[in-house]
Amino acid sequence: MKTVRLTMAQALVRYLSAQCVDIDGKVQPLFEGVFAIFGHGNVAGLGEALYQAQEELPTFRAHNEQGMAHAAIAFAKANNRRRMMACTSSIGPGAANMVTAAALAHVNRLPVLFLPGDTFANRTPDPVLQQVECYGDPTITTNDCFRPVSRYFDRITRPEQIITSLPVAVQTLIDPINCGPVTLSLCQDVQAEAYDYPESFFNTKVHYQRRQSADQRELNDAVSLLKSAEKPLLIAGGGVHYSDATESLKQFAEQTGIPVVETQAGKGSLLWDHPNNIGAIGVTGSEAANRLAREADVVLAVGTRLQDFTTASRTLFANPDVQLIQLNVASFDAIKHNAWPLVSDAQLTLNTLQERLSSWQVHSDWIKTGQELTARWNQYYDEVTAAEGIETKTGLPSDAQVLGAVKRASDNSDIVVCAAGGLPGELHKLWRTDHEKGYHLEYGYSCMGYEIAGGMGVKMASPDRDVIVVVGDGSYMMLNSELATSVMLGHKIIVVVLDNRGYGCINRLQNATGGAPFNNLLENCRTVEEGAPKIDFAAHAAAMGALSEKVDSIGGLEQAMVRAKSAGRSYVITLDTDPFTTSEGSCWWDVAIPEVSQRDEVVQAREGYLAEKKQQPY
Repeated sequence: MKTVRLTMAQALVRYLSAQCVDIDGKVQPLFEGVFAIFGHGNVAGLGEALYQAQEELPTFRAHNEQGMAHAAIAFAKANNRRRMMACTSSIGPGAANMVTAAALAHVNRLPVLFLPGDTFANRTPDPVLQQVECYGDPTITTNDCFRPVSRYFDRITRPEQIITSLPVAVQTLIDPINCGPVTLSLCQDVQAEAYDYPESFFNTKVHYQRRQSADQRELNDAVSLLKSAEKPLLIAGGGVHYSDATESLKQFAEQTGIPVVETQAGKGSLLWDHPNNIGAIGVTGSEAANRLAREADVVLAVGTRLQDFTTASRTLFANPDVQLIQLNVASFDAIKHNAWPLVSDAQLTLNTLQERLSSWQVHSDWIKTGQELTARWNQYYDEVTAAEGIETKTGLPSDAQVLGAVKRASDNSDIVVCAAGGLPGELHKLWRTDHEKGYHLEYGYSCMGYEIAGGMGVKMASPDRDVIVVVGDGSYMMLNSELATSVMLGHKIIVVVLDNRGYGCINRLQNATGGAPFNNLLENCRTVEEGAPKIDFAAHAAAMGALSEKVDSIGGLEQAMVRAKSAGRSYVITLDTDPFTTSEGSCWWDVAIPEVSQRDEVVQAREGYLAEKKQQPY
């Protein structure tokens, strides 16, 4: 057996460089590159190895470890989990900064490879700088925080261990069921140790998407249930995208006439104006979609976890005879909500269902109901997104007006990016997707600070399309450093900052649950006598190298969007918005309200809460 002598870090980099993926007959590198912030735990070992391999595996320097991980995760999501990136940091705070991003990737089932440096395996310099010491266990370090938020975790304490660990790591990253973050904790002395690795270990490996067929009994059950349905409904989740099943869904919907509603991750499965698309479902959904969900007698959920926002905390499917079919590649998800499981790949199974249901048609009255409700919702959309004529408490534009202006100034190929606060709800209900990958929301973890870094990652995946990030002032302040990275790397994004002076979304929730306005809007926070400073977001963005401007009206925003789209680098537009106005919702969400309070508002809210709780089946 031929061998080659390499350090562990050199071998790791060479192995990653040899991994490829076949996407529609085109073989590409599995890893786009490595985001890196170097420190004493990774600069000498892994840093030197990456320097030698810049052509095969590019290294990108970031400004914040969490931010660079968000960018890597967004890149993978934009590529339907088919291509991905790695992230490396030093030990201690650098590694800890990535833990939040690991949790985000874990919740959203998205692949990213974390390569944090670790303490010395030989323990000679002990305690090493930034080492977290556990009195009862000397093997514990900061990197153990990755264990509960990683799909696969290994601490590399010997150079030969990567021979068995790396194949498992890559398989986890590409597996449709177990997909998620992988952490290889790299002891810094071991990174520099050499070993005689088999040359065959570095042979080019071409991966492909594995597709699982349905069990015939489960398929028969699903077909029988659908044939018996008077009011069927299909919920499209993120799995439709990850399975490349949008065309299969379209054909299935057109053949059968089944109405389709979309989760946050599934939005764009059908274009917004497709006659079968009834819109967004759940707490952040439209009245049209939720009305059908309440009446449906058979629900076919495709590629979704059916989390509480989608199901209105288990109260949305109100038909007492409703039957739920969960088409999901993961049995863990397929059995949720006491569903009939259909464990299989979405694309394969939608095609099979189309064949098995070739003579089955949804009743015309049910189709007509959905289309009438959608038409009514579209009229409402025109009203709330209009540039003028909207009254708000402060007289400032609403979020819906901002989104309407951004949409009017955008192209069909543009991609909108968002994550947390009130904007995801408005986007889910109101953003009109003209392209199947035109909507990129991180709402599984709803992580403030994802937006700008995520926008850069999306741009890296889709360099020929404009990426529009919409973000509130709260999320902007959480994490904005990768705006400078986008300028540095030449990945232009357009950022629209809605400044409502605080956490408007949570302030509304606080009020809705009977709470007094407190510690959310800046005007309700403890401050100096002069109040909280008015932040000049345009000046801040300019200081990081972006082009920027502040506008004072919806018309001004539309004009600024034209300038932003023609600009040559990242462009930030900011405007003041109203924190109180939101578009109508039609679903309850279970947020526990105190049993005892001195506030009458809380007591009354508690009574309403208990009434809603009675609608939950268990």
